Amino acid sequence: KYTLPDLPYKYNDLEPHIAEEIMRLHHDKHHLAYVNGANLALENLEKARKGDTTIDVRATLRDLSFHYSGHILHSIFWPNMSPKGGGSPGGKIADKIKEDFGSFDSFKDQFSKAANTVEGIGWALLVYDSFNDQLLIIQAEKHNLLAAQGTTPLLTLDVWEHAYYLQYKNDRASYVKAWWNVVNWDDVEKRFQKVVK
Repeated sequence: KYTLPDLPYKYNDLEPHIAEEIMRLHHDKHHLAYVNGANLALENLEKARKGDTTIDVRATLRDLSFHYSGHILHSIFWPNMSPKGGGSPGGKIADKIKEDFGSFDSFKDQFSKAANTVEGIGWALLVYDSFNDQLLIIQAEKHNLLAAQGTTPLLTLDVWEHAYYLQYKNDRASYVKAWWNVVNWDDVEKRFQKVVK
């Protein structure tokens, strides 16, 4: 059974970049809804395995993909941010970003463009492609569409409206710009070192 992780900081610790009201609603309501949806899908799949023919397995698998992906991406999103975040990365992730994108500024520009141009609702993601030993920037519509199979998310930016609308209205670009001030590069480095081992 999936559970809602605690935030690694207080609700108001990311202000002024992300407002306390947003953090409370986003974590306590939206993320919890994905946890509950994923758990319900698991329960229904269990019932189907035990012979319950009223369960629509195809629809339930879609529900699991949607809700579980939302849970996972949010579970990475929270520690990807820190009140002491911002700046540029160090360590091996900095070296890999320079190797794969040419420079940190080039990476940051491309990531911001990815975040600003997600159609509708979704995410910008920095992922590690272990198959080719490279970093990629991808978009995920909703939580689970356009995902690149075989990659591991290292840095996630939620650009669903619930992540910013109360503070930034329809100005997603200002939210994305502000978000760079709270990126927790230490967390990204730990995720990268873990996945390349």
